[in-house]
Amino acid sequence: MTHTRTELVALLEAHGLKPSRALGQNFVVDPNTVRRIARLAHVGEGDLVLEIGAGLGSLTLALVETGAEVQAMEVDRYLVGPLRTVVEPHGVTVHHADALHANYHELLGGREAVVVANLPYNVATPLVLQLLETQPLIRRMLVMVQKEVGERFAAQAGDEAYGAASLRLQYFAEAQVVGKVAPTVFLPKPNVDSALVSIVRHERVRIDPAIVSEAALFEVIRTSFGQRRKMLRRSLAGWVSEGVFERADIAATRRPEELTLEEFARLAAAR
Repeated sequence: MTHTRTELVALLEAHGLKPSRALGQNFVVDPNTVRRIARLAHVGEGDLVLEIGAGLGSLTLALVETGAEVQAMEVDRYLVGPLRTVVEPHGVTVHHADALHANYHELLGGREAVVVANLPYNVATPLVLQLLETQPLIRRMLVMVQKEVGERFAAQAGDEAYGAASLRLQYFAEAQVVGKVAPTVFLPKPNVDSALVSIVRHERVRIDPAIVSEAALFEVIRTSFGQRRKMLRRSLAGWVSEGVFERADIAATRRPEELTLEEFARLAAAR
């Protein structure tokens, strides 16, 4: 039921459209890939799926095949009309909205949901983190992002991609790279590989706010990674109080990318 490359090209031509470079549009034109994404999203009958950046409906149609209820969001006003003609006959509701500013209370109607999305590079990190911070009804996500972004989401202490965004995500959820996607399945073909990342929200945030506040925890994380290659005694020179490293039982000679979220919490609590 989903689009082949030939069908998607024909749909673009029929509506006088081209992929927007400004919006980072790369349409998936391989039915096997979109069905793989739908399968990895682990959705089916009784699930509410919010697809962000539905484009011309290739992935949307694969999600419909699972039996889930699908709500599709698209920011590009030129795509909304064609998208509706493709997916509304299959029971999908299409919303013309910017995911960073959408009314999720209205979209979700008080129901838990799974987000599935093909996200461009410039919006992937801020959107995923915003949804984790502000939308507790979104319990899971399966996002396709640029490979380096996916590695950053899933990175653990000691990994090259590990940073403040990795720790922010860990505070709310667990992320895992569950697949890779080659550039050849996209139109236009990007210059980078993509990653499929599964994100599952924790029942509660990973660090108890009674131990250290969220604000205090992420202050020390942001300050540390401001000079990530330096030892903590240097990167935190303007932050530390007397004896903080001793109280936290963390060597001042360690570097930020070596510390776990719990170790940063110890530092913040010991200040």
